[in-house]
Amino acid sequence: MERKVWELEDRRRKVELGGGDRRILQQHEKGKLTARERIELLLDPGSFRELGTFVEHRGSHFGMDQMEAPGEGVVTGYGKINGRIVYVFAQDFTVFGGALGEMHAKKICTIMDHAAKNGAPVIGLNDSGGARIQEGVISLDGYGHIFYRNSVYSGVIPQISVIMGPCAGGAVYSPAITDFIFMVEKTSQMFITGPKVIESVTGESISAENLGGANVQSSVSGVAHFTASSEEQVLQDVRRLLSFLPQNCEEKPPRGNWDETNAEQPMEAFMTIVPEDTTKVYDVKHVIHLVLDNQDFLEVQPNFAKNLVIGFGRIQGRSVGMIANQPKYMAGGLDIDSSDKLARFIRFCDSFQIPLVTFEDVTGFIPGVKQEHRGIIRHGAKILYAYSEATVPKITVILRKAFGGAYVALNSKAIGADLVYAWPTGEVAVMGPEGAASIIFAKEIAESEDPLEARGQKIQEYKDKFSNPYVAAAAGMIDDVIDPRETRMKLAEALEMLEHKRENRPYKKHGNIPL
Repeated sequence: MERKVWELEDRRRKVELGGGDRRILQQHEKGKLTARERIELLLDPGSFRELGTFVEHRGSHFGMDQMEAPGEGVVTGYGKINGRIVYVFAQDFTVFGGALGEMHAKKICTIMDHAAKNGAPVIGLNDSGGARIQEGVISLDGYGHIFYRNSVYSGVIPQISVIMGPCAGGAVYSPAITDFIFMVEKTSQMFITGPKVIESVTGESISAENLGGANVQSSVSGVAHFTASSEEQVLQDVRRLLSFLPQNCEEKPPRGNWDETNAEQPMEAFMTIVPEDTTKVYDVKHVIHLVLDNQDFLEVQPNFAKNLVIGFGRIQGRSVGMIANQPKYMAGGLDIDSSDKLARFIRFCDSFQIPLVTFEDVTGFIPGVKQEHRGIIRHGAKILYAYSEATVPKITVILRKAFGGAYVALNSKAIGADLVYAWPTGEVAVMGPEGAASIIFAKEIAESEDPLEARGQKIQEYKDKFSNPYVAAAAGMIDDVIDPRETRMKLAEALEMLEHKRENRPYKKHGNIPL
C-alpha cells in the first residue's frame, strides 16, 4: 500500500506542476500568477479541495496522442470564501496555453453542476488562448456545454468571471452570460476577433490592449464590471463582492455585523449635501455613503455610463442594491448605456433577494437624434420592465427632480415601488418648469408686452404650484415627505418592515423583456 501511495503522490505532484518550471517562470515574467497560486489567494487558507485532478485528454490527431496535458489545462474544485462554500475553476496557461478541449470543458461543466446542485457560487478564473484547434469541432462543442449551463443556472447561483489573461473568440461568451466580470489592467483582454484578424478584414490597425483591454471593456463597452491593477487586488475584490451576496436564489444575503445599541441619530450633513438650486451639481455618492453602514459602498461599473451609479452596501447589516442618478454627468439623465446598466443590475438583485434603494434626481431621458436612432425607446423600456418585474423590497427617495417618463421608470408607485419618500426639495412633474411654462402659457407670453418678463413670471407660477413634493403626495404617489436628516433611519425602518415581503405574479413561462 505504501508504494501505491508514493505513486499517487508522484502523479499528483506532476499534475500540480502543470506545464513545468519553464512555463511557470514565463507566466511569472508576464506579471501573472499560475492557476493554483490564484486559487490559493482567492480562497480561505487551506480550504481548496481539487476535483478531477487526473483527468486526461482523449485527442489523437496532430500528434496529440504523444502529448501530455497535466490536469487537462484547468484546475477545478471547491473551497471557502469567508467561511462559505464556493466552486472554482482556473484555466492553466502553462498547459497548452489554457486552450479548451473536450475534457477541459467537461471538468468545468462538472464543477458548474456541483455548484448548481449544492446552491453555491461558481467562480471562473479565465486565462486561455481559446479553443484547442487540434481537437477540432469537439472543442467548440465543449464551449456549447458551458454556455448552456451559464444560461440555465443564471439566477440560480451567482456566477463570477475573472479575466486574467487572453479571452478571445467563442470563449468570451461564457463570461458575458455570467453575473459579473472582473478584469486585470494591462494583462487581460476580451474580444471576439483579435487585432490581426481585424486588420486583415477591415484594414484597421489596433493593439490588443486598445481593442479589448480592461480600460476599454470597463469604460467604453460596459462588458466588464470591475477592474483592478493587480491579480492580487482583483481576487480580493471578488471576495468583497461575495460578502454582499447570498449563496443562491433561495437564500437571503448574509447579515453584516450591526451594533443595535447605537441608536440612529439625525445626520446634519444631509441638510447641505444636495443644493436646493436644481441647476447646481453635486456628487450623489456622498449621499449614498452617508446612508450605508461604515460608508462602505462597492460600486459596480464605476467607469461606464457615469450618469447613473449602482452598487452594493448595507443598511443596519442588510445588503442592499443602491441606485442613483449622478448629477455630475449629463445632469443625471438616462441614456441608452445607463438604461442597460440599470436594468441588468435590477434583475440581478431581484434574482438573489437583494432589496433595491433608488435615489432619484432626474430631468428625464436624454434627447437627441443619435439616442433616438440607436433605440432609446427600447433601452429605456428595459428599466420599466425590470422594476415592474422585480418582487424584492423596492424603496425610492426623491432627492430633487423627478420629471417625465424617467420619473415613472425609476421605481415609481405606479410600477410597483413599495415605498416612495421625498425630501422637501423633491419635484415631481411632467417636465421642468421652464419647458412646462413655455408650453402651457405660450399664448399669454406671446401676447404680453414684455414676453421675457412674462415668461419668467409664468415659470415662477409653475414652480410655486408644482416644484414641491406635496401635489404628488396628495395623489398618493409619495408615501411621506421626510426630513433629509432622517433618511438613513427611514430606510432602515422600511427594510425591516419589508423583510418578509411576498409578492406573486401571474403564471407564465417567462416574460419578453425588450432586449
